[in-house]
This record gives sequence, C-alpha cells and structure tokens, in this order.
Amino acid sequence: MNEMLFLFFSFSNLSASCWSRLHPANMFNNYNVKFHHRKALTSPYPGSHIERSQVPEDKVGWLTEWEDYNPVEYTAKSVLARPNWADPQINDEGFSPKFNERDGEVERKSLNGLYVVENGRPRNPVGRTGLTGRGLLGRWGPNHAADPVVTRWKRDGSGNKVAHPVSGKNILQFVAIKRRDCGEWAIPGGMVDPGEKITATLKREFEEEALNSLQKSPEEKAKLEKQLQKLFSQEHFVVYRGYVDDPRNTDNAWMETEAVNYHDETGETMDNLPLEAGDDAGVVRWVDISEKLELYASHSYFIKLVTEKQGAHWSEDPGSECHE
Repeated sequence: MNEMLFLFFSFSNLSASCWSRLHPANMFNNYNVKFHHRKALTSPYPGSHIERSQVPEDKVGWLTEWEDYNPVEYTAKSVLARPNWADPQINDEGFSPKFNERDGEVERKSLNGLYVVENGRPRNPVGRTGLTGRGLLGRWGPNHAADPVVTRWKRDGSGNKVAHPVSGKNILQFVAIKRRDCGEWAIPGGMVDPGEKITATLKREFEEEALNSLQKSPEEKAKLEKQLQKLFSQEHFVVYRGYVDDPRNTDNAWMETEAVNYHDETGETMDNLPLEAGDDAGVVRWVDISEKLELYASHSYFIKLVTEKQGAHWSEDPGSECHE
C-alpha cells in the first residue's frame, strides 16, 4: 500500500465546496484520504473519569512506529453487562466474530474498506486513540449509525425565504436535538439494528428522537408514518458514508455513519409535524445553519456539505470559499 495521505481538517478554514471535491460520499472507501483524530483523542472518556494515554499528532497513524505506546484499557460496565446491542469480550468462550464481513445479522464490514485485525482485535483504521477496548461502543470494530439531516428553508411571516444579510444566500434550517448524554446539539441519528436496512434506520431514528414516536399511541404513530412517508420516499442526498471522528472511539471500536439529507422544499410536510424530543434527546428544535454552529462529533461537517449542495448560507466571510 502506498504511503497514506493524511489531511488535517478545520471546519472554519476549509469550505464545503473544497471538501465535497476532496471527499465525496464514497471517496473514503478507497483509503486515499484519511483524517487525523481530534475528538477521538479527548479526555476524560465520555461518561467516565478515564484519561486516555496522550497521543502526539505525529504518532496517531499506525504507519509510524511507536514501541512505547501504552494505551489505557477500558470498556464501560454498561457494555460488559451484555445488553443485546453489545458483543461479548474477545476471549469469551463461543465468541468467534467474523471481522471484515457480514457476521450473521451483524455488519462487521467497514464503509472504509478492509481494516487490520491484530491479536484477535480489529484496529481503528484512522489510527491510535490512547484507549483500547470498546469504551461505550457495543461492537468490536465498526459500529454503524445513520444520521438523517432533515432540512427546510427559513421563511418569514409571509412565507418568503429569508436570506442572510451579509452573504445574500437563503438560510437553511435543520432539525437538531440536544443529546441527553453530553448536552451537545446533534443530528437526530442512532445505531443501525442488526439486520436493519439503512433507509429504515434513518426514518426510525428521526421518529424516535425528533417526534417521540416511542411514546405515541398506535393511531398517533400511524399518522406520523403517513406524513413522513412523503419526505423519506422522495429523492435524497447522501451527504457522507464512512468513519466518524467520535469521542467514543477507541483503538478497537469506532463509529461509522451514513448521513442523508431529506429536504422539505416547500416546508409543507414538516410544518404539520409537531417536533417533540424523545429517546436520547433532551430538546428538539429547528436550528438555523451557519458556520457558528458547534455540533456533536463530525456533524458540523455533514451540515456544511448540505448547505453547499443546496446553495444555502454558511459563512459571512467570502474568503472561506475554496481557492484552486
């Protein structure tokens, strides 16, 4: 394999148009592009007092030899309790996971291509994180999620689109949730259940997180399903497929996602749906999109690509556009 190209990224310094050319939805699959960790190196580990071993920027990549690397081992008690979404420990009797392939109902293939398995453990394809084990993640290797980015145009009282006074571009809004676990704003996504299709996960997670469908009566839920069918069956934009720089990632378990934009051009579908926080969400609301948003994991990047696709407002600074 050729020497891998490492790209350092800063959402504030590189426009979405740059990234869409460098990194379209499927480009990550061929391993030509890699991102250094940022959130996957932070301490303490979420939901704990565990401090990761320090990993210098030049030692993140596995291609760099580091004989003294001594990561902390940590798997949360909630994972070790073996809920139905979690694997056993690697050495447990009867557990023989088939990495890099479909393993029964569990998808262990990575959206990024093949990953290395060392001493029976899968190795994070992006590099060292200072932590081994699974942390809060249930699966060894890739943990697959789906992120539905539901958008509409911001409109005034007369129903006209609202343009940003500086950029002159129309302002997009997306449905955002405030996560209960960390208090950060995020896309209302979640984990793909074993055997579940991504399209089903996207719709289910939006219903559970943003419409509180789990607490609805069968009649109310059927009504929501009917209203959402139009939005989720229309043409959509696959924003991103691949590895996510997530604070829960470890050397042996990591998040991957498929982020998909469902855009309500007229606003008629979403205007009739009452947003209500549910499941892992503390708050849910429509949020104006701009570069000033600080979101969970890599969600700012996904949102930025959506604005570029829709030709919407992102930045007040024209200098943030891409220059060849």
